[in-house]
Amino acid sequence: MAVIQWYPGHMAKALRQAKENLKTVDIVLELVDARLPESSRNPELVNILKNKPAIIVLTKMDLADPKETQRWINYYEATGQPAVAVDSTNGSLKVIEKKINNVLADKLEKRQEKGIKSKKISVMCIGIPNVGKSTLLNHMVKKNVASVGDKPGVTKKQQWLKAGKNLQLLDTPGILWPKFEDPLVGQKLALTGAIKDQLFHDDDIALYALEFFKEKAPQKLQERYRLTNEEMTASDVDTLLAITKNAGFRDDYDRGAQRLIQDIRKQKLGRYTLDPVLQIAGRTTKKEKQND
Repeated sequence: MAVIQWYPGHMAKALRQAKENLKTVDIVLELVDARLPESSRNPELVNILKNKPAIIVLTKMDLADPKETQRWINYYEATGQPAVAVDSTNGSLKVIEKKINNVLADKLEKRQEKGIKSKKISVMCIGIPNVGKSTLLNHMVKKNVASVGDKPGVTKKQQWLKAGKNLQLLDTPGILWPKFEDPLVGQKLALTGAIKDQLFHDDDIALYALEFFKEKAPQKLQERYRLTNEEMTASDVDTLLAITKNAGFRDDYDRGAQRLIQDIRKQKLGRYTLDPVLQIAGRTTKKEKQND
């Protein structure tokens, strides 16, 4: 399977700016995709946030398996990492504002004791490309002030936005990291649209998707593409060939792969979570023990 390459210069610049601006904000909202919470966390961003109050915001919860989303919230909170889940369009401001006030309760109380009248809270919003950041911010500020698109890399510059009575939000460009230690992470990001389509081979990602959906949602996969039991139990390559043929693309394998990827992104196969909390969290815990 080909290695996915990317990391344009503007992402390196955005990371430097994020480091500089950390000193000027009270708290950080680290946005991750609820369908792949850990795989969509930039380790370089996680590293620079070690000494800063931060909340993990699982976006696109309406696209993810609700049970897995709740498991992730429980996991993060159990490890001392504040977290909330939002669908980016419904009640996000109140949910996030309440969480911010809870996390910063001691700091806000000290401000009040010192006689500081300003109630403004400065918040940096960071995350990888296409994580739903601009959609969420537009909802929170109740205006279309952040560019929205279904392709990664829409936000190119930083800007301050006002949300509610007390929040000042710093919007930042999506930032990927230079190298995936685990190729599977790249496949997950590619499938959900966090990496530009021109940077990976469609059939590689389609075959990963087939392996996942054959295990997690076989009935939906079979019904969507009118697959026989024999085609479902065949190799992933043969199943993709069957999908291509049933879609009327004859032997245009690439077109069949593109159809499958787009169908998954458009929820034609239902809600799904690529990062199972037990598997990913267990792997993370094991790695932390090895580093101790």
